[in-house]
Amino acid sequence: MNQVLFVKANCRSLYQSVSVKLYHAFLDTYRKANPSERVIELDLYQEDLPYYNDVMLDGMAKRRQGAELSPAEKEAVDRVMRFLDPFVAADKIVFAFPMWNLTVPAVLHTYIDYVSQPGIAYRYTPEGPVGMLGNKKVALLNARGGVYSSGPASDQEMAVNWMIHNLELLGIQDIVTVIVEGHDQYPEHRERMIDQGIAAAMKTAAAF
Repeated sequence: MNQVLFVKANCRSLYQSVSVKLYHAFLDTYRKANPSERVIELDLYQEDLPYYNDVMLDGMAKRRQGAELSPAEKEAVDRVMRFLDPFVAADKIVFAFPMWNLTVPAVLHTYIDYVSQPGIAYRYTPEGPVGMLGNKKVALLNARGGVYSSGPASDQEMAVNWMIHNLELLGIQDIVTVIVEGHDQYPEHRERMIDQGIAAAMKTAAAF
């Protein structure tokens, strides 16, 4: 039985957010297609996720060395591991997020900071970092109001590309994407674009 982690990084409602629509379309379809699999939902905006800080850095470094932790460091390490353990244990991970100001929401950046741990998610070698979580499959569900897949803004996209590069650092290569874009730039085609994206999310979920 696979363990599947669904990570939502959007504080907007289903009716306000295209990426949340993609999330629920994917989730509902996946659950129907795979009723026996264990699904874990993580809504980052409902979690206590302070920015990654020096106490976390020191605590996780001491943990790798087997050194004694101060009470503050133990609390920080426990917080990091509460998010890292399910990430490492998951066979499949689904991320749903918007592009805000050309990149991911800050809470998703923070979550990736938590899970990108040397010695657990990747390791250093003389040839460079090597990912340690290559056995996972990931789906990225993203919505962006403008067009960034081609044209003059294509080199400005730092949300999906940022996620892919960070996942590849962890050794994850099996990545599928569902992207809805241009629905704000071309409002006359908004509903059609969103409907096509939802259909794509459902199709991807059924085969995921």
